[in-house]
Amino acid sequence: MRTSSRKLDHIKICLEEEVESEYTGFEDVMLIHKALPEIDFGDINTEVEFFGKRLSAPLLIASMTGGHPDTKEINKNLAIAVEEMGIGMGVGSQRAAIEDESVADSFTVVRDFAPKAFIYANVGLPQVLEHGVEFVEKAVEMIDADAVAIHLNFLQEIIQPEGDLNAKGGLEAIEEVCSSINVPVIVKETGAGISREIAIKLKLVGVDAIDVGGKGGTSWSGVEVYRASGIARDVGLDFWDWGIPTAFCVAECYDVLPVIATGGLRSGLDLAKALALGAELGSSALPFLKAVDERGAEGVKELVEYYIRGLKTAMFLTGCKSVYELRKITIFITGKFKDWLELRGYDLAKFCMSREVR
Repeated sequence: MRTSSRKLDHIKICLEEEVESEYTGFEDVMLIHKALPEIDFGDINTEVEFFGKRLSAPLLIASMTGGHPDTKEINKNLAIAVEEMGIGMGVGSQRAAIEDESVADSFTVVRDFAPKAFIYANVGLPQVLEHGVEFVEKAVEMIDADAVAIHLNFLQEIIQPEGDLNAKGGLEAIEEVCSSINVPVIVKETGAGISREIAIKLKLVGVDAIDVGGKGGTSWSGVEVYRASGIARDVGLDFWDWGIPTAFCVAECYDVLPVIATGGLRSGLDLAKALALGAELGSSALPFLKAVDERGAEGVKELVEYYIRGLKTAMFLTGCKSVYELRKITIFITGKFKDWLELRGYDLAKFCMSREVR
């Protein structure tokens, strides 16, 4: 199947079928209520800076789509909303447009309608392994990107009927990109998470940030179940909930590299918890896909407002005037997340008191 047709399949499945996995880890995190917050809600500032770009809130619309003529309108409306709301976004995998320039406008439309926003390009590691740095450069140039994400999606690839299963030399290929490209490099998982051990390896080869892409949001094994058949489909069902929950990844990686928390963030409260755990930004895809499908740019803007209002509410109720202060508050962790941290050797009490990078 052509890459562009597969992209349309993915959009249809995500809109029409159940594709989410269970448990992000945020369920086991409690932000402790401050009955006397001693701040004015109107003084709360959600602005952050990321790779030299000022964002009105620490929120991105995660990589989603592009590469088919029918996806152009989706990306246009996402871009309109992002520009007006002062946040950022990533585009879907640009492989289809690099292979077939006739669909490039489904990506370039993003920069056309979001000229000032933080926009990151997106390519898969299998394509970097096959085509080298030039492939990444084309993706960046296509949308005048502020950064580029190299996505890791081997869980999806192994379930996907046409998946690419060569992962040899991946770290070396990432290192070559980091040493050659002139924009920041983000390495991004797509639903199975990034552990501390992998984050350290990525830092050592020059990666600038990681998007942990943890378990708890869209399961790409689950998405591919709807496209696979026979044994591959059965295995896809078995691995539907495979991966490291998003909150676990943030806790493990925040002091290694700047972290974007993606995977199951469905509210401003989830975003606040991710930031409290140490993330620089949070991002989400599926809720924004549904919003843009139903109500275009207006639906996306309303959803962004919902996330920001929830974040500001959590900040107000914990006495935080800036998002950076969230890392200093005491949090409470229970359940599987607590068990994970203890198994991984964390001093739980110390961790719960502060997650500032020292």
